[in-house]
Formats: sequence, structure tokens, C-alpha cells
Amino acid sequence: MNKSFLFICSANKKRSKTAEDYFSKKFPDLNFKSAGTNRKICFQENTNYLSKTDLEEADIVFVMEQHHENYIYKNFNKKLSAPIIVLQIKDHFNYYQKELIEILEKRVEKYF
Repeated sequence: MNKSFLFICSANKKRSKTAEDYFSKKFPDLNFKSAGTNRKICFQENTNYLSKTDLEEADIVFVMEQHHENYIYKNFNKKLSAPIIVLQIKDHFNYYQKELIEILEKRVEKYF
């Protein structure tokens, strides 16, 4: 079975969506998903809002900032089987921005 990776940011529009789309193309044999923690924005923008199922299906969870990890621990079971990796990527990038992809590659690819 292929490993499954989950990327989380606030709105699932820029950072986590870039990670999902980019790595899905680069590593087609692995499974990538993304989600956001801000319910209101996710529903307004029709993006994927984080669910317990998303977390349960992931082998590794990558969050963009510390407050995303805090959200998971506050709103979901603290004893997740998947490790949570905080990438420390602030929300000032556009979708698929070159600099964002470069940072993601440096901080994430070692886990694949």
C-alpha cells in the first residue's frame, strides 16, 4: 500500500493545495491530500475542510504553521497515529509560487 501524505493550511487554497498538486505530479505513485482548518473560508471557497477521516488516513501530516497543529490537537483526537510535521511556512505565498515550491521541496521531500 502506498503512503498517504496530508498537507494542512488555513484555507486550502495556496500552501497546502500547492503541496498536494505539485507532489502528486512529481510522485504519482504516492497519495497526497490537502485540507484547511478555517471552516468558514473552506466552505466559502469550496475547498477541502479538514476532517477526522483525512487525519486517520494519513501516514504523515504536514501543517504549514504551529497554529494548525494546535487546531488539530484542540479539535481532534490528540493520539493520532500519524506524526505531525510543522513546516513553518507563513501565509504570504500565492498558489504554485516558485518560492513556495522550493521551500516545500527542501522541507518535505526527505519524508517520501
